[in-house]
Amino acid sequence: MFAITGVTGKVGGKLAKALLSAGQPVRAVLRDENKAPDWTSRGCEIAVAEMDDAAALGRAFAGAEAVFVLLPSNFDPAPGFPEVRRYLSALTAALVEAAPTHVVFLSTIGAQATQENLLTQLHLAEEALSALPIPVTFLRAAWFMENAAFDVDSARQLGVIPSFLQPSDKPVPMVATADIAQLAARLMRDAPDAHRVVELEGPRRVSPDDLAAAFARLLQKDVVANPVPRAAWEAMFRAQGMRHPQPRCRMLDGFNQGWIAFEHTPQHGDTPLETVLRELLGLAA
Repeated sequence: MFAITGVTGKVGGKLAKALLSAGQPVRAVLRDENKAPDWTSRGCEIAVAEMDDAAALGRAFAGAEAVFVLLPSNFDPAPGFPEVRRYLSALTAALVEAAPTHVVFLSTIGAQATQENLLTQLHLAEEALSALPIPVTFLRAAWFMENAAFDVDSARQLGVIPSFLQPSDKPVPMVATADIAQLAARLMRDAPDAHRVVELEGPRRVSPDDLAAAFARLLQKDVVANPVPRAAWEAMFRAQGMRHPQPRCRMLDGFNQGWIAFEHTPQHGDTPLETVLRELLGLAA
């Protein structure tokens, strides 16, 4: 039995489908019980647990051969990251209680960085999970290609994509969520005897200019990347409703300055950027 958290998201959902297609039993760990019918209809067992409820998580993980952990996204964490610390306290207690043979944790490129930034949440998670007596695979994925969903309207309507990744011709490691899920499905069926780090990016690195050019080809119109001045970031993010924009700004600094990077040699997925963009734009394959 494979227990999967974050199953209603892109990676978790594709992972569950990949395992089910391979004939593997899956327990979908949901925070919202109303979403259970979507997964029972596919043949999943269901467990309901919030990520800060150690007792419920322990029940959700009980009897699982391996557990896939994806923490809830938080793009506006409070100083000191209290939210992720609360999740980690419950998660580690639940994993010790359930004692699966293996855990696969979806981490991120740059999780090893010591400079505080938005991805520090995953750095803290790797530290906490590394203390477990259970082998943990830290799957560090590149920037999601699906983040381009935030650029679809601007590209389509204005022919511009605002870019915080700079300079606009600098390629950045990116990967499709489908490739993350396929690798996670293989890793879930492994039986490692120690902690390990596995890093993943797509078939080629992508610059903002590359992203704009791909949009232009698919939309058959001119699209350009427009770098947003660094001095404008914090005010822009606050105007969008963020209360603590500094970690996000520092994460972007890390990509631009090069200290958010892979620690080892990454594996490569197969899905090209245009395949993801076609899906985001609702175009036929």
